[in-house]
Amino acid sequence: MTNLSNQTLASLNGKLPIPGYRLAEQQPQIGIVHIGPGAFFRGHQAWYTEQALQFGGDWAISAVSMRSPDVSQALSPQDGLYTLAVLDAEQSYQVIGSVAEILVASEQYQQVQARLTAGSTKYVTLTITEKGYCLNNAGKLDLKHPQIQQDLAGTSQPITAVGMLFSALAARYQANIAPFCVISCDNLTDNGHKLRAAIIAYAEQKDATVANWLAQQLICPCTMVDSITPATDDVLKTQVAELLGLQDNWPIKREAFVQWVIEDILPADRPAWQQAGVIYAQDVSAFEKAKLRLLNAPHSTLAYVGSLLGYETVYDAMQDKQLVSFIEQMINDELLPSFKAPAELDVKQYSQDILARFRNPAIRHLLAQIAWDGSQKLPMRVLPAISDNLAQGQPIAKLAYAIAAWCRFIVKRYHDNEKLVDPLAEPLLAVAAQCSGKAQIDVPLFLAVDAVFPPELSLNSEFQQAVVAAYQQIVTRQALPAAAAGAR
Repeated sequence: MTNLSNQTLASLNGKLPIPGYRLAEQQPQIGIVHIGPGAFFRGHQAWYTEQALQFGGDWAISAVSMRSPDVSQALSPQDGLYTLAVLDAEQSYQVIGSVAEILVASEQYQQVQARLTAGSTKYVTLTITEKGYCLNNAGKLDLKHPQIQQDLAGTSQPITAVGMLFSALAARYQANIAPFCVISCDNLTDNGHKLRAAIIAYAEQKDATVANWLAQQLICPCTMVDSITPATDDVLKTQVAELLGLQDNWPIKREAFVQWVIEDILPADRPAWQQAGVIYAQDVSAFEKAKLRLLNAPHSTLAYVGSLLGYETVYDAMQDKQLVSFIEQMINDELLPSFKAPAELDVKQYSQDILARFRNPAIRHLLAQIAWDGSQKLPMRVLPAISDNLAQGQPIAKLAYAIAAWCRFIVKRYHDNEKLVDPLAEPLLAVAAQCSGKAQIDVPLFLAVDAVFPPELSLNSEFQQAVVAAYQQIVTRQALPAAAAGAR
């Protein structure tokens, strides 16, 4: 079957929406570099930029993978084109053309640097997951991180996103080119502030003059992003091939709901993202906190508890009435009281809408995928709510249950000899090897992992006791959340 490409695009006209600008003699030039071209980016930021390109401007995207060649190998033969399937009560399909090229930094570093240092590149966006920022527990750049130390040594090309961005920004400084605006699209609290501080902290280790320049001029807005984007499967590939009559090596699927909130500090020269539905806000933190607490925290809890119960997908887990009841109680009793909601958001309705999204039968979101990188996600999604509730005298039993479920998930991975996808996999599995199934012994071993649990939390007796109680309930009752539902 012939591949989707610029040459075959015109044959799809009338079948589904296509990027008509790709057929024009004068096509948009690259104005955005995106680092981390995974499924979420292709279903979210690339989609927003696709909509914005309908209003004109040179805002095509150069998508950069730090190491993996998979996306480039799949999409480069297709000229960066791919199909987005929106699967919900109503289904729709669209060809996305905003990605003009896909580069692999480890193999094409000079080309990546050329893109990053070009004056025409005005924005750099990132979806590199929480671990990609190399931050410590305090949310600051971890100067002891092995990869950061390697980049600072400067003996080879940078292997971290922060190192690569600094190299490009330093070159722009030398060439008297203004810094590009850097937009983090990852689930980090205060993501823009943390990224900006990390780049400047790195610069201070390399060149004080560049660091001072960045402190004055670098723009890194905070953002909140949201849309459930499961991994592509063979069923989707077959559906898309039948629809197109063409081979699409890597189509993407997502739910209909999509949201992007950006702190309103961007330069005036920007893509028409607002016309595409982006919300520009003075304070993103309230939206961000609502999402982390009401979507991400329940999502991670479903992943670990649901996996222990033997479920495969979010939809499967949401058919368990006991589990759903537990999640609803966690939201109402411990998550909603843990933060002040933005005035523009009806949080109870927002939370109900999220649970409805979890029940979408058209989205097959694997619990195992959500469970990845728990050591990086839980400090953003669950631990802050626990800390806030402890400070306010609010209950934490169900949130502690989520932590205990994560611990048991790791122990199960160890005993089942299954891969643990986590940057701390080695030390976490070493902890699991010491576990005996006795909560009083196992829980302190996990809480001692200070890369996950800050001392002010791990040493808190109420938190310790809550996790021990939850862990013991899981061990003795086979992860039935109802057993924890009445605990306080």
